[in-house]
Amino acid sequence: MSASFDLDEVDSFVCAAVGQPGDRIFYLQATSGSVVITIKLEKLQVGLLADYLDRLIQTQELPDGPPVAAAHLVQPVIPEWVVGSMMVAINEASGRIIVIAQEVTEVDEEEADEDIVPDPDVGQLRVALSRNQVVDFIGRARELIAGGRETCRLCGRPMDVEGHACPRWN
Repeated sequence: MSASFDLDEVDSFVCAAVGQPGDRIFYLQATSGSVVITIKLEKLQVGLLADYLDRLIQTQELPDGPPVAAAHLVQPVIPEWVVGSMMVAINEASGRIIVIAQEVTEVDEEEADEDIVPDPDVGQLRVALSRNQVVDFIGRARELIAGGRETCRLCGRPMDVEGHACPRWN
């Protein structure tokens, strides 16, 4: 059984990567007082979450909240679990954006056709974020993703230090 966390107030919500471009491990980390929750995810998930949150704050009237202080990944980085899916909602009463990350699970083909019922044994992280925290997250996520490997100008795929075998040269 994995741990679940529900944080209505967070001091920070950051994304970060450990390792060299091309061999990085991506993390989300939420801190609330002395509580530090770290989860592991894919680079693509970081980018998709940032893009979705950006579209959301462009269309929703939300209060700014307090200024966001610069935060860094708290060491040691020990992930609780790996993210499988993420959801975003708005709590209109509090003016906060809710980000929910759920642990990856294995689903067999028979279960895939059935109605989805929350599994209490699956880890979940729920954080409530102010508009300023979301804006800060989006900026950090975009910097993090841009700091990866260079992309090939012909095919758009990432290149290693040695280059890569571009399919467009065939």
